Amino acid sequence: MARKKNSMGEMLLEKESFRRTKFGTLLYSEPVSDPEESNTNSGRSSNASSAPSPPRTSSFYTTTTTTTNSPNYFMSPWNQSASPYVKSPWIHQPLLDSSEESSENSDCKNGLIGSLVREEGHIYSLAASGDLLYTGSDSKNIRVWKNLKEYSGFKSHSGLVKTIVVYGDKIFTGHQDGKIRVWKFLGKKRKAYKRVGSLPTIKDYIKSSINPKAYVEVRRNRNVPWIRHFDAVSCMSLDKERGLLYSGSWDKTLKVWRLSDSKCLESITAHYDAINSVVVGFDGLVFTGSADGTVKAWRRELVGNSAKHVLVETLLKQDNAVTSLAVNTMAATVYAGSSDGLVNFWERQKHFLEYGGALRGHKLAVLCVAVAGNLVLSGSADKSICVWRREEGGGVHSCLTVLTGHNGPVKCLTVEDYSNDDDDNDNNDDSEDEAVVKNNSDQCWTVYSGSLDNSVKVWRLSEQGFNAYEDM
Repeated sequence: MARKKNSMGEMLLEKESFRRTKFGTLLYSEPVSDPEESNTNSGRSSNASSAPSPPRTSSFYTTTTTTTNSPNYFMSPWNQSASPYVKSPWIHQPLLDSSEESSENSDCKNGLIGSLVREEGHIYSLAASGDLLYTGSDSKNIRVWKNLKEYSGFKSHSGLVKTIVVYGDKIFTGHQDGKIRVWKFLGKKRKAYKRVGSLPTIKDYIKSSINPKAYVEVRRNRNVPWIRHFDAVSCMSLDKERGLLYSGSWDKTLKVWRLSDSKCLESITAHYDAINSVVVGFDGLVFTGSADGTVKAWRRELVGNSAKHVLVETLLKQDNAVTSLAVNTMAATVYAGSSDGLVNFWERQKHFLEYGGALRGHKLAVLCVAVAGNLVLSGSADKSICVWRREEGGGVHSCLTVLTGHNGPVKCLTVEDYSNDDDDNDNNDDSEDEAVVKNNSDQCWTVYSGSLDNSVKVWRLSEQGFNAYEDM
């Protein structure tokens, strides 16, 4: 009997190994008829050939993969059986002592806090705002969490949730079906959300539909109104200062929305392939990254009698797809993750951006990048999260640790300032906490990572903690 059990265990291991190997081969496969399955991890690998990477002004930073400093990194929810009596489809598994977590005087310890595990559906998008966490998956649900417990939620009728942006009491969700849906928070007492519209509005869409001049050709023998995405909305970024929302899509266009009246101000054919990331930066710049292997910088300028976005510079041209972008606004630095496993970065030098080098830390594609003060986090298809620190003086980055624990590719990251949980901060996998002007050694961050293993993991990070480890 014991032998039969061992054989069955070996068969299960072999089956699991084969499944993962097959998934890895799909990561770099060419697009097929099903756009979601073929492009989930590679960011829709581009078929376009392009010029070589820009000249390296500094050497590549080679790091050795290490394990996390947390003693609980190996505690995966997959190794624990879920109770059949749990009503919620998510399970909270705290990994730190609750007394330590609630103590006001406790140090910010680097490591894994806990996991939110969904019984079905990959995690494609995350957004944090104050003490609330929003999660989007292919189940079409947007779940809302508070203190690692289910707080509320809402559901769209079609299109998995690929990107989420929070702006005050409104939540914008970008979907696989090409729609941007708008939701409103009805208050803490009701803990409910209501759909209040979409981008574009129904009124604007009808107006453009009856105007022949409002149509653009998107494919042979197919014309659509220019104000609406006709393919998956893969990314969004918010410019709160100007009241603008940017949306990027697999239809290769970048659209600019005015939040005050939900008007689509511009539609720019920004790339030759799918746009995988857009992020509002510094000096009025907006950056886009695409499966065509390019990173482009745009700025809104007065052209004739109207303001339009013009291409300022193409920062990167390569064969590998650009999958994600993040910006350190305080240091005026741009980071771009790509399917070759590298994170390229550029730094402002007087009136232009200079290529700074590349961060090497992953064996497979980088799928998401986030910034927290001087920390840079990169999530990868190799199931790990590299934590880098930008040293004073710029240009030099050191790999502090590698966070492990996910059983699938890390698809999205978002960061929240732990010391300002009550603030109304808007965060996405493309944004940085704007309040980081204090001493970074005292800064503590809550990092959320979403994975295709159907889980969200919660980490606590601080530069002070890393310094303490390094001094030992």
